[in-house]
Amino acid sequence: MEFIPGQADTHSARVYPKRSAGQEFFLILMIGALNTITPFSIDMYLPAFKTIAADLHTDMAQVMLTVSIYFLGFGIGQILYGPLLDRYGRKRPLYIGMALYILASIGCAAAPTIEMLLAMRFVQALSGCVASVAAMAMVLDFFPPERSSLIFSSLILILGASPMLAPSVGGVIVDVAGWRYVFYVLSAITTVILLVVFFFLPEGHEPDKGVSLLPRHILSGFRDILSEPRFSIYAIAGTFSFSGLFVYVAGSPGIFLGEYHVSPHHYSLIFAGLSVGFISSSQANHLLAKRFSTETIFRATLMVQVVASILFFITVVSGMAGMYTVLGFLFVVLSCAGLTSPNASATALSPFSRNAGSASALLGFIQIGLGGLISAGVGAIQMQPTLLVSMIMAASSSLALAMLLLGSRHLKRS
Repeated sequence: MEFIPGQADTHSARVYPKRSAGQEFFLILMIGALNTITPFSIDMYLPAFKTIAADLHTDMAQVMLTVSIYFLGFGIGQILYGPLLDRYGRKRPLYIGMALYILASIGCAAAPTIEMLLAMRFVQALSGCVASVAAMAMVLDFFPPERSSLIFSSLILILGASPMLAPSVGGVIVDVAGWRYVFYVLSAITTVILLVVFFFLPEGHEPDKGVSLLPRHILSGFRDILSEPRFSIYAIAGTFSFSGLFVYVAGSPGIFLGEYHVSPHHYSLIFAGLSVGFISSSQANHLLAKRFSTETIFRATLMVQVVASILFFITVVSGMAGMYTVLGFLFVVLSCAGLTSPNASATALSPFSRNAGSASALLGFIQIGLGGLISAGVGAIQMQPTLLVSMIMAASSSLALAMLLLGSRHLKRS
């Protein structure tokens, strides 16, 4: 019988093999390594922007497009890889996608023009995003639903450390060897991860030839996933909550470098310090999950985020927000995002197992697409950066809470 990806199923009949603590740790580490490919691809070459612009005889605006084109390719790839991971298993698409990523990274390093760099960045994103989609799906492959939020928290710890480490590593490479070697290093790192996946990562999902790859079936499958109330409610509410992180990343240079005129060195310390709040809160989820459900943690944390975001906005409007006040509010909002993200993702994906690849791909597409669209407002709207960031954070978190409350009523009636 042909299976259309998108039909919700349960984990009740699934048997999860017992593993030692060491085996589980290594498994989480491998999945986490797959999940770092994208943040390293985005952040590692940031210190080289001026050098790239000079070397390729272009301007900074053109070089910045290499980030936007990466997000475009990453979003498209999310949709493509979901059904492929369900039909062919996790490892075969991983081999092909990561191999193409390695070649595209070498292409970026060798690019003679900005146009070639843009093209290679698109291919790099389109191929490399298979790692992120597979990582999300494999959490559901290897761990039961009641533990998935804890595993997502562990992935966020690994993922959250990447933006703190990648620019520093990239800066050293640029100083020592030049910007092109950043992409050579990315290809080398991915080659190592690919070898580890090939030799040590078990296949979490056997190939399912019943999964249809016809476009109309794939689109129908994604529609069916969205029609699952638990997925749509928590995916969209979680994305509105998590978009606070996107808004912060887009707006923080304008706030600290522009408004408060801190040095680039101090800005990097601020960025690292605020990342600690996001990472620490995601790890606190390990303790909270032992006592509360993922839905309870998400709801309670989201309420705190809404109150903090609104107070942040009121404080800025009233003119009482100094730099340390702004830092305090951002720390709270980002810490809330570190808790809402793993619990929203775990709850949204909980109805799916056989088609976990399609569901995780659609979740990633929503997070990147909607979150990126919201953060784009930071650059598109001409306004004082602190006021704009606080306003968007207050609006997006309030929309997340409204979506959750309205959706919860629907779930109770159904």
